[in-house]
Amino acid sequence: MSRRKLSRVMAAVAVVLAPMAAAAAEEDVLRRIEALSREIEQLKAQVRATEDKAAKSQADVQAQARRSEERSLERWLTVGGDYRFRVDSLRGETRPFTDVGATFANAQNRLQGDFFANPSGASAYFGAPQAGGMSTAGALSGLMAFAQGMNAVRTYNDALAFLGAPRNAGMAQGIGAFAAQVPAHKPKNDTLYTNRLRLDLHAKATQDVSVTTRLAMYKTFGAQDDAAVVNGGAAPFFADRVGVFDGTVGHLPSSGQVSVDRAYGTWSNIGGRDLWFSVGRRPSTNGAPGNLKLNEPRPGNGGTPSLLVDYAFDGMTLGYAPDIDNLPGAYGKICYGRGFESGLRRTPANSIADTDMLGISLVPIDSDKLRVWAQWNRGFHIFDAPAMNGTYFGTTAPKADLGDIDWFGVGAMSTLKNVGPGNLNFFGDVALSVTRPNQNVSAAFGFQGLLTGGFLAPEAASRKRGNAIAVGLRYDLPSRTKIGLEFNRGSKNWITFAPAADDIWTAKAGTRGDVWEAYLIQELAGKPISSFGSKAFFKLGAQYYDFKYTGSNNWVGAPVRISDMNGQFSALTPLRKAWDIYGTFEVKF
Repeated sequence: MSRRKLSRVMAAVAVVLAPMAAAAAEEDVLRRIEALSREIEQLKAQVRATEDKAAKSQADVQAQARRSEERSLERWLTVGGDYRFRVDSLRGETRPFTDVGATFANAQNRLQGDFFANPSGASAYFGAPQAGGMSTAGALSGLMAFAQGMNAVRTYNDALAFLGAPRNAGMAQGIGAFAAQVPAHKPKNDTLYTNRLRLDLHAKATQDVSVTTRLAMYKTFGAQDDAAVVNGGAAPFFADRVGVFDGTVGHLPSSGQVSVDRAYGTWSNIGGRDLWFSVGRRPSTNGAPGNLKLNEPRPGNGGTPSLLVDYAFDGMTLGYAPDIDNLPGAYGKICYGRGFESGLRRTPANSIADTDMLGISLVPIDSDKLRVWAQWNRGFHIFDAPAMNGTYFGTTAPKADLGDIDWFGVGAMSTLKNVGPGNLNFFGDVALSVTRPNQNVSAAFGFQGLLTGGFLAPEAASRKRGNAIAVGLRYDLPSRTKIGLEFNRGSKNWITFAPAADDIWTAKAGTRGDVWEAYLIQELAGKPISSFGSKAFFKLGAQYYDFKYTGSNNWVGAPVRISDMNGQFSALTPLRKAWDIYGTFEVKF
């Protein structure tokens, strides 16, 4: 076959086969397109799976972050507190008196010495016929029997019967021979240094339940006791400064021991209403208007008026805060506290009742500009002395239920802004106390009752009314300088329940007489770091006490005009005037 012919044949075959090749190529392309589509769908599925996994991981991370945030300490636990260094320079003037405790100790020592010098002879003190004609042994045993008989006295009638017995009457009269007379003097302490540290914890347990705690340490420089404020080694000046006890621990300088000052749980928004219940060791100290002098914010709905109560109570509160447009911040509450737990009763060794406090507080308005309050308290089964160790009177404990006391108080505090260059804060508070004595007397304090009687001079029970006022102001300048002036006055029979007050000599709220106090606070300009309310400041102040009657802050025994004190029996040193110049450096965090 020629070459030309062969070319024609091959061309004809190509023409015939070309459609077939094109069809095959198209089919291959379609197969590749389908395969590529499947790969693309697989990739899309993988991308979607990856995105879903990433989204789920992000959601898990966010959920975990929310859980971590909810559990973080900052969300449920608030930590704060304060530190204070204080120096006091104290001066006083007393009246002459006969120290009861020292007199009985003197009698015992002399009669013992008389006995050991002449065991079978006549007493040098009670040997004369008109004195009972006692031997030395008889005189010593007579004193012991007299002391034991005193301890058995429970009521006013018991006291009359005891002193009416000829032997006891002679012994009571003969005690005068051993009188430990203390002349008028001028006690002073140039520098009393103290450190105080308080740590506050507030924990949110659930949505509406929280726990608040305060730990406190209040220590005297160079000592591990309270001798510096209780006139250590001599008759104390005031009943609220005999020693540290349950209601004052952490509030009077003593040792470096850390105590629980406050610890209470609060259930808020009960039933979806502005109703709350709180129980534990209460925030019943440093209340309004005393917060001005302390440079602290108002105590809110947990505090008590400082003119009536300044005592670390264990108790509970039920409160309600209605939402009334015209009465912003209004609330009311019922408070209960236990001041002394007597333990098992109606046993041969214990017949004394628990000491309790019941109060009703009404605050019709509590705003930045104005706070008004009205308070009623009743103290039930008031004891003669709290439980204390190592006091001038030895180890003390409640031995007598002297009756009840009612307290009534009304007051207000307000802030006027832009008065001159600064803001003016001022307050006024008035109070009334009414005793409800029973027939019981305190054997430990010579048959004195609830504001009745003197040592070995019992008086029939009768109600006594006292009153007190407190007024003051504080002017706050833009320079962070705050200048304050306060005045207190208490009547002859005024009695309060404020042994934990932040005063060294005695609680000025319970003074039977006048107290003036002036102070200046200078805050430092540092930016708060630990909390919004953090600050540091210096304070310089002075107090002047002018006592009109004995027994300030003491409900045992009848008051005596200070000017009439001239050697009479007294368990406490009668102070006529007192001064305290003090300075502090304080840090609140």
